[in-house]
Amino acid sequence: MSRRKATGIFIFCACIVAFFVYAYLLMLSEWSPIVLQLSVLMIAGGILGVISWIGYMMATTKPSPSSIFPDDK
Repeated sequence: MSRRKATGIFIFCACIVAFFVYAYLLMLSEWSPIVLQLSVLMIAGGILGVISWIGYMMATTKPSPSSIFPDDK
């Protein structure tokens, strides 16, 4: 078995195990409110991080020479 295939199988199995651990922590443990709060925080942080990355790229990327609109000077 190639190393790439073994790594893929490991990632697949690790994700399934992580899902069950997360489900247990969310549904059956006393840590449920904290797990839920951290999950929402990570989702919001991820979305805002992607939006801020898009804004950064728009602000720092040079315009292409084939732009239809002239530069504002």
